[in-house]
Amino acid sequence: MIGLRTIYLLMGLFLLVISLRHLGGPPHPRRWSSAAFWGLLAFAFVAGDRVPPALMGGVALLLALLAGFGGVRAAPSTPRAAEELKAESRRLGNRLFLPALAIPVLTLAGALGLKRVVLAGRPVLDPANATLVSLGLACLLALLLALRVTGSGPRRALSEGARLADTIGWAAILPLYLATLGAVFAKAGVGTAVAILLTRFLPLGSPTAAVAAYGLGMALFTVIMGNAFAAFPVLTAGIGLPVLVGVHHANPAAMAAMGMLTGYCGTLLTPMAANFNLVPAALLELHDPHAVIKAQAPTALLLLVVNIVMMRVLIFR
Repeated sequence: MIGLRTIYLLMGLFLLVISLRHLGGPPHPRRWSSAAFWGLLAFAFVAGDRVPPALMGGVALLLALLAGFGGVRAAPSTPRAAEELKAESRRLGNRLFLPALAIPVLTLAGALGLKRVVLAGRPVLDPANATLVSLGLACLLALLLALRVTGSGPRRALSEGARLADTIGWAAILPLYLATLGAVFAKAGVGTAVAILLTRFLPLGSPTAAVAAYGLGMALFTVIMGNAFAAFPVLTAGIGLPVLVGVHHANPAAMAAMGMLTGYCGTLLTPMAANFNLVPAALLELHDPHAVIKAQAPTALLLLVVNIVMMRVLIFR
């Protein structure tokens, strides 16, 4: 049976390559700390579920300290000539998009087609994580397709993948930390605390005020936590279910859908959503790391107002 542990092991080996790339490559000011960062992250993927939680907590703190104090920098690399890149682009044409498009198609096919397939009495994929495992396998198959399309070898793929991950840097782990933060907030009862504070200081007896508090709270918590998925359990437990559903009898399905949509307005406004807002700026080599956020802000604020109005109209039908 192919499970998440197999995917995590492959990820860990890839991250180890990045660490060794720093150690064996040309010297740079953050060589040792960058190698330590990627090495610790590789350790987390390979052995995170086999070591004491306290040890993994220490690893998480070390990763945060290395990133927070500027210890993670991309290894020096020689960029390819612009003429060479243009020639490659002309040669490959639209075929270059095939590997990227294959990932969602293969993920869907694996999640729906292999989830119930059994060989020798055992499922092919871990039923509890069929979608995630399918995504990992889809990425591997897309890599093979990319090698076929481009005519490159595995060494080139590994080198370019490591260079790309190195360019993204510490922002690559921010979604993992934010997902963990959301789980910690939910376990700590932050939603209950938010409900107590809001019901004490805001006039939530009015449906309009309750909707506004829920919508603005979703956007604000998403700005803080970087992900609407992390904000959703906190605000829904604090306002959505007890106030909108319990007091004002809102439709739970409509409320949840509109609440998530409203939360995503906050995603457009925060550097905490690094994979959406900081990574593109880094990959495009923009001088302003917050250029993407500045471009999105007017749209985000307009959508926030529209979503709150739509929520007020739709969830009480």
